[in-house]
Amino acid sequence: MIVGVPREVHPRESRVALLPEHAARLAHAGADMVVESGVGRSLGIPDEAYGKAGATVIVDRKSLLKDADLVLSIRGPSREEVSGLKHDAVCINLMDPFREKEVVEILRDQGVSAISLEMIPRITRAQKMDVLSSQANLAGYAAVIVAAGRLPKIFPMMMTAAGTISPARVFIVGAGVAGLQAIATAKRLGARVEAFDTRPEVEEQVKSLGARFVKIDLGETGRTQGGYAGALSGEQLAMQRAAMAGVCAASDVVITTAQVFGRRAPLIITEEMVGGMSRGSVIVDGA
Repeated sequence: MIVGVPREVHPRESRVALLPEHAARLAHAGADMVVESGVGRSLGIPDEAYGKAGATVIVDRKSLLKDADLVLSIRGPSREEVSGLKHDAVCINLMDPFREKEVVEILRDQGVSAISLEMIPRITRAQKMDVLSSQANLAGYAAVIVAAGRLPKIFPMMMTAAGTISPARVFIVGAGVAGLQAIATAKRLGARVEAFDTRPEVEEQVKSLGARFVKIDLGETGRTQGGYAGALSGEQLAMQRAAMAGVCAASDVVITTAQVFGRRAPLIITEEMVGGMSRGSVIVDGA
């Protein structure tokens, strides 16, 4: 079996699908490893490291995709690249199938099997392949770091001879994996943190991280079998926005992580709510 790993070409994509040590394990198992030159450049990994791991490094991207039986990548192939894949090939990546329906249809017509990692259910047997949770953890952390770097004030409270600096106020919308990591990171940086989620059962988790849970009575909201929050009705969304407006206005940083699986993320922070926030405040859309 030929396993191909193309270089990621999406703007600002720094993740790498396969490290040299993992390429070595696959090569030892009998796979013919082929990687595109520069595949590990974003992480400072030279081509030589893949060569020493038993992989063949090539420059011709089209040739790699044409010959590979199994293609490993972070992002899915483009519409143009799909036509260059061999019949019966298998692609494993973050396909984003709900938005890339056209690519999925082309893959089907081309006879290519696609395994979209974000569709793997969150069950015990599949924990080692739970890409969504691992990437959401990173996203929650990164959202706070980005906000801290953009906010024109420091996060922690500081007491000096000249006076006391109050801590920054951070409001996090959504207490899933990304939201909980954002709460933990903001607290570690010394901020005063508040959070909201449509699922009342996560209140205990929010409080365990030292944040205040913002309670908004929306009635029955529901949740999916996978534990995701259910979609809100138009009336419920309006109630949520009205209740959150005051919290946003008092916050220095607002981070949104709320998502509905398989659908476009809800528009929670309106232009009017942004207008009520202080000048210099930061909003990070993590959804």
